[in-house]
Amino acid sequence: MPPKKAKKSSVLDKIVDAIRASPPTQSGAVSRVSITKYLKSEFEYENASQIKLALKKGVSNGTLTQKGQSFVVAKDPPKAMPSEGEPLQIEDVQEGTGDEKAEVGDTVNVEYVGRLEDKTMFDSAKSFEFLLGAGDVIKGWDQGLIGMSIQGKRKLVVPSRLGYGKRGSSPDIPPNATLYFDITMKKITKG
Repeated sequence: MPPKKAKKSSVLDKIVDAIRASPPTQSGAVSRVSITKYLKSEFEYENASQIKLALKKGVSNGTLTQKGQSFVVAKDPPKAMPSEGEPLQIEDVQEGTGDEKAEVGDTVNVEYVGRLEDKTMFDSAKSFEFLLGAGDVIKGWDQGLIGMSIQGKRKLVVPSRLGYGKRGSSPDIPPNATLYFDITMKKITKG
């Protein structure tokens, strides 16, 4: 009988794989949410408590370094951000109220309208909540909402590479589409 292929033995090994396979981010770190999604899709593994324990173990034994709710493999060189393409454009239309500003790791609630270049509306919501910087939304949002205050209004012009990229999001968003968003920050819950 031929020998069986060696499986990744520990959850921590799988987490290291997930971090190394993830595309580079602004901070250089990969969020816990992205790691969990990768483990589920690649290894069909989704034991949240074991993942949490393995992340803690990885940080305590020096395998991983934690940055907020995100992680890097301690001895790996930093990943270079792709520099090609248009930058994210951010325009503050109205300053928000209060001193609290949205940061990575905060749960935010926004009202928004998304349009294509020809002004066709492809999406909108009066109330949409997500964890900022966790990879739950397009990169243009994870980067473009940082620093907003409650009741702040912001316009984002999101280039394709920070939106839905070459594939688009059928049927509403064509491939390589630049996206235009009007966003109002409704609530910030500190992470």
